[in-house]
Amino acid sequence: MPTADTSPEAEAIQIDLLRKAPTWKRLRVAAEMSETVILLSRLGVARRNPGASPSELQRLSAVALLGPELASRVYGQ
Repeated sequence: MPTADTSPEAEAIQIDLLRKAPTWKRLRVAAEMSETVILLSRLGVARRNPGASPSELQRLSAVALLGPELASRVYGQ
């Protein structure tokens, strides 16, 4: 099982700071985390499919993020 890179004490402080932060800041943090997840997903797809065209990588990324059914509805495949 992987170990956390943050001590429980530091995590408690981070959570407390987020709880006390204004809504706009919490939303910004959430949006930034979401952007990071999308970027990492796209990088993973590109790494696993080195010969894929940009459009194929976009479709494969959509499958990874949205699931095959919704990606198929979006891309028509």
